[in-house]
Amino acid sequence: MKKVLEIILIIIIPWIIILWIVFNYNGDKDRDYYPSSEISLKHDSIPVDHSKFAVLQKDFKSGPEVTEACLSCHNGRGKEFMKTEHWKWHKVDSIPGRGTFDLGKKNLLNNFCIGVNSNEKLCSMCHAGYGYGDKNFDFNNQNNIDCLICHDGTKTYHKSNPCKGPNLPGSGASGVDVDLSFVAQHVDLPKRNNCGSCHFTGGGGNNVKHGDLEMGLLSAHTGLDGAVDVHMSVGKDGKNMQCTDCHKTHEHQISGQLYSVSSSNSNRATCEECHTASPHKSKLLNNHYKTIACQTCHITEYAKLNPTKIIWDWSTAAKMDKNGKPIFAKMLPDSTYTFDGKTYHDVEVEYDSRHGTAVLKKNVKPEYIWFNGTANHLLITDKVKDTTKPVVLNPLFGSYKDHYAPSDSSCPSKIWPVKIMRGKQPYDVGNMTLVQPKLAGKIKGSNALWADYDWDSSITAGMNYLNLPYSGKYGFIETQTFWPLNHEVSESKEALQCADCHNANDSRLKNLTGFYLPGRDNNSLLDNAGLLFLILVLLGVSIHGFLRITGSKKQH
Repeated sequence: MKKVLEIILIIIIPWIIILWIVFNYNGDKDRDYYPSSEISLKHDSIPVDHSKFAVLQKDFKSGPEVTEACLSCHNGRGKEFMKTEHWKWHKVDSIPGRGTFDLGKKNLLNNFCIGVNSNEKLCSMCHAGYGYGDKNFDFNNQNNIDCLICHDGTKTYHKSNPCKGPNLPGSGASGVDVDLSFVAQHVDLPKRNNCGSCHFTGGGGNNVKHGDLEMGLLSAHTGLDGAVDVHMSVGKDGKNMQCTDCHKTHEHQISGQLYSVSSSNSNRATCEECHTASPHKSKLLNNHYKTIACQTCHITEYAKLNPTKIIWDWSTAAKMDKNGKPIFAKMLPDSTYTFDGKTYHDVEVEYDSRHGTAVLKKNVKPEYIWFNGTANHLLITDKVKDTTKPVVLNPLFGSYKDHYAPSDSSCPSKIWPVKIMRGKQPYDVGNMTLVQPKLAGKIKGSNALWADYDWDSSITAGMNYLNLPYSGKYGFIETQTFWPLNHEVSESKEALQCADCHNANDSRLKNLTGFYLPGRDNNSLLDNAGLLFLILVLLGVSIHGFLRITGSKKQH
């Protein structure tokens, strides 16, 4: 009986333990987090009752009248705000390896509505000002600031959309149905609905542009399937955080970078500010933080509530129906769509003569890149060098090698989740540059694409507006923009597991190459060395156990 116990204890049990570790170990179970104590979830309101102020006891006829009243007490705030990107829509920023440029929303192109210039009357629906209708807008007039878009406490304020009616003003004007006096008397600190009025609806609709910012975040609860966003979920189990809890603000300067319009590694809002650089109890997981952004594991998918646009093909725009009339917002029956050789499943496809073909999708898995916090940008004056490949409008810098030896960035590269927006947009075939078309307009003969449905006249008008050359020959080229994901963060129990990346069949990181990833990659030398080491360990255990047992028997 004693001999049997020795065999079990010395030989059989070690084998069982080793084999169980090999085939069943799951490091994901140790995903407990140290609680974050850095952030206060107490959201104060403005302590002063503005409805009592005499200066606000009037029937305001326009937004600038409200701003003038605000600045009569909040002196200095106007000059402060006019230094911000929310006002200027541009900034001087440095592109690593290239130099310093005047970048920002006002100057850079994208593959959504392409660009602001010549389209200000519509685009300025998301500008924090009044009257920005063309390049002659006075950025030095404090009364042009729209205080209410950020400080409305009634949830009734909105901008005028010139596309919704023939006589609506646009150019950033307040909605004609807004009670300006009521809103002015009930201002508050910025809340999620204020920020979301622009950032949730950019690109022409709810969640169209970002993919991880949507109107559902105003009221999404934590449910059986987890949180839409663990920070912003409401209800008794939600943290109900406001945007300004992370995007901290000083003198109206708000922390955070949007890399579609920025390039330098500065003024970023980071997870570490609250969660530290060692947020897990597991040392193994904390070591992953050195090469993997928090978002990579904790944003498992985006567009959880409403679909986001993943493809925008402008080349199909301006087509008419059989009666010669434009087609408006026609949903196509397709649930798959092929673009650039790749087929997208479970999608919604929409056609509109003004916008071309749009492809939208819900519950999208991110794509992954190496990113060091800096970006390049294709300027409208830059030459397109290769028309056979998609042109990346904002290449994000970073590589596996850069992680170990960062050169142009103080931040080493990490694996980041991104939304890659794909599209086709017009370019100048003769000059080999991208172009700025004039899109917005309702009057025929204005050269606006949405009025005349003529690409050549639209491009001519847009490029003349910028005083830039146009050869008169246009085509369409595939483009991409990269949008790092930061929102719609899942609960810890919903985060990625080890096998999501460390597997040979469908690794989340299957498209990231140039480095060895255990479980995903096969390296015969390493695999054989590991197998040999395991065999030697098992043989050692067996031989040691055998000698112990036989030695014990001889002594008796």
